[in-house]
Amino acid sequence: MYNIKELHTVALLKDLPDKKLHRGDVGTVVADLSETVAEVEFVDKKGRTSVLITLEKKDLIRLRMETIPA
Repeated sequence: MYNIKELHTVALLKDLPDKKLHRGDVGTVVADLSETVAEVEFVDKKGRTSVLITLEKKDLIRLRMETIPA
């Protein structure tokens, strides 16, 4: 259903004000818990974990960083 797996880079699709997360924040999936749920780590500018949170995959979008040949 969702093509989000462990170590994928993802962006948040909605604000989570209680966790101080905003739509568009980028994180890394650290655990693929089920078909619909993942644990995601968000880090600050210094690379320190700011939030480690379990999220529904429907609230995430996988980011692909691929080089396009010229």
